[in-house]
Amino acid sequence: MTVYIVDLEAVETRYTAQWKKFLPEQMAAAGLQVTVLSGGEVPQATTPGAFLNFAGTNSYKSQQLQHISNLFANGIVKDNDYFLYTDAWNPTVIQLKYMAKLLKVKIRIGGMWHAGSYDPHDFLGRLIGNEPWVRHAESSMFYCYDDNFFATRFHANMLLRELFNVEPMFTDDEIEQWELEDYPGTPRVHIVGWPMEYLKDILNPWKNTPKKDKIIFPHRLAPEKQLEIFKDLATAMPQYEWFVAQEHTLTKDEYHRHLAESKIVFSANLQETLGISMYEGALVGTYPLVPDRLSYTEMWEGGSKYPSEGTLTWESYLENKERMIEVITVNMRGEILKEYALQKALTIGDKFFNGTALYKVILDSTT
Repeated sequence: MTVYIVDLEAVETRYTAQWKKFLPEQMAAAGLQVTVLSGGEVPQATTPGAFLNFAGTNSYKSQQLQHISNLFANGIVKDNDYFLYTDAWNPTVIQLKYMAKLLKVKIRIGGMWHAGSYDPHDFLGRLIGNEPWVRHAESSMFYCYDDNFFATRFHANMLLRELFNVEPMFTDDEIEQWELEDYPGTPRVHIVGWPMEYLKDILNPWKNTPKKDKIIFPHRLAPEKQLEIFKDLATAMPQYEWFVAQEHTLTKDEYHRHLAESKIVFSANLQETLGISMYEGALVGTYPLVPDRLSYTEMWEGGSKYPSEGTLTWESYLENKERMIEVITVNMRGEILKEYALQKALTIGDKFFNGTALYKVILDSTT
């Protein structure tokens, strides 16, 4: 059995470059025979505020489709092979399904969901919304996958609610997968976390970096990240250094240094289906300060979560500004925050940033 990784284009400033290197190695170590289906080179400059380049990503996916088509045309794909899309929002999965069904090759397909129009704060959600073409396209892609993978319960619930009008079912840590009972033969949904075991080793050298009175904003410069709140707090609290990572051209090592020397990694996000930068911060002893909403609610605890209304809207922020200032002031003085972050990273890493559950689904489905 071969696992074909239909990967996401590697942009050096994103985790996709790390996945390009580490994911095949990790899957091979789990006992899977892996072949990567790349789409070649892509523009490293992403569309402003976006995760990738909107034009470049379609060129990349088109090249992947050509590879996949040639595999079928040459009789290389066999029964029991598995195609893993590391970004489920990839229309080529429809064409893959088309070939597999008509050529009667019994493959399985898995897709890892990151975002879509079903999230009102995603680029697709903000710019396209619920136009029928995009909603039907996402539903079709969902049904093309035998296994739909999500990193968090929050994200799975949101997709099921917005695309299929199904009330959230993932409310218990014990639930790992669920099938839509009203739709026979529906794809399976799995909450597995993301395969990021490598982050511990990458960030380990930075965890003893001396701290400064510094707060870092690690996110994309997009509306749903609410940079304006961070900058307003910076104006109100000039005694601290406030650093916006994406306003600088940083290598990964430079970013990690700024992250490690900060005391707080801050989020006011309106969209988050996992929260990688918060985990990266915790790995180097930088205290995550996040709103009690989105995926953060199921991942973090205690003082690391501030009330959602603190940054829910600009108006809500202004009403709660003094409270936010107090929360930050108290946390910047805390002496145990570094140790808390390091300890919390251990438990969060095992559940949300580990590929073991993902690899097991693939192994179990093809044996």
